Amino acid sequence: MVSFFNPKIRKGVIGRKQTFEILKNNLSQNDKTIWFHCASLGEYEQGLPVFEAIRSNYPNYKIILTFFSPSGYEIRNNSPVADVVTYLPLDTKTNARRFLNLINPEFTVFVKYDIWPNFLNELRERHGRAILISALFRKNHSYFKWYGSHLRKALHGFEKIFVQNEKSKQLLENINITNVIVSGDTRYDRVSNQLLQDNSLNFISEFKANSLCVVIGSSWPEDESILMPYINKNASKDLKFIIAPHNVNKIQIDTIIKQLDIKHILYSEMNNKSINDYSVFIIDTIGLLTKIYSYADIAFVGGAMGSTGLHNILEPAVFGIPIIIGKNYDKFPEAKIMIENGGVITVDNKVKLENELDRLVNFSENRKELGAINETFIKKNRGAVNQIIDYARI
Repeated sequence: MVSFFNPKIRKGVIGRKQTFEILKNNLSQNDKTIWFHCASLGEYEQGLPVFEAIRSNYPNYKIILTFFSPSGYEIRNNSPVADVVTYLPLDTKTNARRFLNLINPEFTVFVKYDIWPNFLNELRERHGRAILISALFRKNHSYFKWYGSHLRKALHGFEKIFVQNEKSKQLLENINITNVIVSGDTRYDRVSNQLLQDNSLNFISEFKANSLCVVIGSSWPEDESILMPYINKNASKDLKFIIAPHNVNKIQIDTIIKQLDIKHILYSEMNNKSINDYSVFIIDTIGLLTKIYSYADIAFVGGAMGSTGLHNILEPAVFGIPIIIGKNYDKFPEAKIMIENGGVITVDNKVKLENELDRLVNFSENRKELGAINETFIKKNRGAVNQIIDYARI
């Protein structure tokens, strides 16, 4: 019923109706298969270095990649790490049996927290091998409540759980889950791989030229409301801003434009224009942000001024730049550590944002110091993928 009013949910409902047909058309009983599951795009990016390694190690296996959320499926339904990409059916016993009858995986990888009891219980009954990677648990999760027995049972479907930190391991041991390894977060390996890619974008080079550049990544309206006064006051030929909002729909873009009092240009309108003449560049498309961060002298990462959730601060950190975020970061352990280290700055109002940006803009040594802290932090936390791949042998 909700799908009638929510386009995102409607996409998932329609997509799930096609799952079994897609599997029937792309798999045969003789196929040897591996199953990867992610909730959404963020978990896909988190698991990608593991997926890529497994794909490389087992080229004769067919890979099935499932998503629960349309925001993952819609963007990565042609992922090169998989032979078949589809939605995960709703978690019922019937769906679990039917799904596993079709794919019959020899090995399964779930990412972070999208844990579905019926699928995992069915896997366990079939003696299927499954691991959970980059898992992060907090004491307020249902697994650790009196009513969480069904979910606790599901965790026994994993032969090994790779967690991000010691606290997660302790929580699991408190409920007698002992097959746990503290491997860290695979995102550190993922963002480190970005340094091996070609991150050049000619139009960003043209826009930035020799100016100082602040990149605002994955912003939400709450973030933009405290940023716009500073941008309107300070954007110039020597200090430029790139805004890459989380949502690139027309309503969101128009809202940003209405708040700007200065010359700006959109990615979708830059053809045959001299973009170096502009001081604000709005990226009204997706898929470019990780490369754009390589041009940043300072990054503001969105999501933490409101309640939507902080976006990935490791992506800009790998390029050795200082980062500013909003106030709501308690659920993000990497943010807490990086703030303590000093490479990430948290702000809760326009005045503090202005003070911190002024400091970073005006003092290059300060920028370099904070950026170096972030770069070193990323390097120290790599290695989770190797631990997982050493275990994930078929």
